[in-house]
Amino acid sequence: MSDAGPIALVADRGRRRFVVLVEGSLGVLDAKTAVALLRYAPDAVATLLDSTRAGSTAGAALGFGGAIPVVGTLEEALAHRPDALLVGIAPVGGRLPEAWRSVLLAALDAGLDLWAGLHTFLADDPELAARAQARGRRLVDLRAVPTELPVAAARVRGVAAHVVLTVGSDCNSGKMTAAWELHRGLVARGVRSAFVATGQTGILLAGRGLAIDRVISDFTAGAAEALVLEAAAEHDVVVVEGQGSLLHPGYAGVTLSLLHGALPHSMVLCHQATRTRIRHGDVAIPPLSELVRRYEDALAPLRPGRVVAAAIATFDPQQDEARFALEGQSRTLAFPVTDPVRYGATPLVDAVLAAREETVA
Repeated sequence: MSDAGPIALVADRGRRRFVVLVEGSLGVLDAKTAVALLRYAPDAVATLLDSTRAGSTAGAALGFGGAIPVVGTLEEALAHRPDALLVGIAPVGGRLPEAWRSVLLAALDAGLDLWAGLHTFLADDPELAARAQARGRRLVDLRAVPTELPVAAARVRGVAAHVVLTVGSDCNSGKMTAAWELHRGLVARGVRSAFVATGQTGILLAGRGLAIDRVISDFTAGAAEALVLEAAAEHDVVVVEGQGSLLHPGYAGVTLSLLHGALPHSMVLCHQATRTRIRHGDVAIPPLSELVRRYEDALAPLRPGRVVAAAIATFDPQQDEARFALEGQSRTLAFPVTDPVRYGATPLVDAVLAAREETVA
């Protein structure tokens, strides 16, 4: 626990059923908040709202999510009896698309709470806040952070728990997914594992966490440190959701802060198999072996952690191409490689447990 006390935002969704707003963005990369719910908590999704895909289903649009319907209007969504509307995308800059305002206001009028993980907070919007108060509805901002946060001081080096951080070749490269799959796999093995959510999607799944990219830079590593210290007090393995990439011209700062705050013993490198350049910046992605060295070198002054496995997202290649891509990377990297969604997280779990045994020894 940090000197400032517990810092995680508690956002327990309970038995809520969301209409998930993904207008014009229903894809694996652009609607990652919606995608995470569909994969790991489908009972929480009453319907998806996207007029460009109306009449379809989650399964038809994404390949998973089954028969959850996609509707074109809020009125159609209300027929599926949701009790809240969730903004299901994470746009660059994290701002509310102005065209969506009327939908959010109508949702409040219809008796729905609003949930979002945007940088522009619902509660700070005068019109939305006034309407929510008038209708007795709740506004939940998943990126809200406390005002009092500690400065990091490498205190994680004193914990007994084995700390794992997912790191990436780019943003939207599967770091949250890999961390969640690894955590679930560890729990299935009987390991006392904690999942530390550092972004809005992870918080939505886990019910608690802190959006690191919302924290003032002086305290970002300290916030990560505090989250890990709190989790390590009652768990043997702490799996930290990574953010950004050391290569990214916009998001490298939060990546380095997580490295220096969480001080992982082990890292899992995450990458999309067919991606060769950063999505939002003209930067080539180097060979993954070079990325391994960069992450280990960045961490080395504070802790000699290492990359122990790779999670490669293969949702776009065909089955045979996906297996070929994984086999090729495995030979090059000389450690376990898998797509945890397509083929399971067992190689990641095995690698982390082996690294933990080496640390304890």
